[in-house]
Amino acid sequence: MIASGTLANVHRNMSAEVKKEIQLEIAHVLFIDIVGYSKLSINEQRATIDELNEVVRTSEQFQKAEAADRLIKIATGDGMALVFYTSPEAPVQFRYRNQPCA
Repeated sequence: MIASGTLANVHRNMSAEVKKEIQLEIAHVLFIDIVGYSKLSINEQRATIDELNEVVRTSEQFQKAEAADRLIKIATGDGMALVFYTSPEAPVQFRYRNQPCA
């Protein structure tokens, strides 16, 4: 039979271990939308998405965050969301260092 004090110690130790494994992080998100995308022809839409992807992939902020495995890129059809886990400045710097694609 296990004493209730021992169970409390086991529970406390397990809670401490779980807390060590869980790390909360703050993400900084940049949403990019191509204005007038639906008015473009299919070929123009593809070309515009390709251009956007190229601008994003070659940006300093994207390359640094991706190299550090601190970035998630989510395609949204006529744009994307970039989720940076680096600094709050990363999405702002990306926006102001890159010209609009369309």
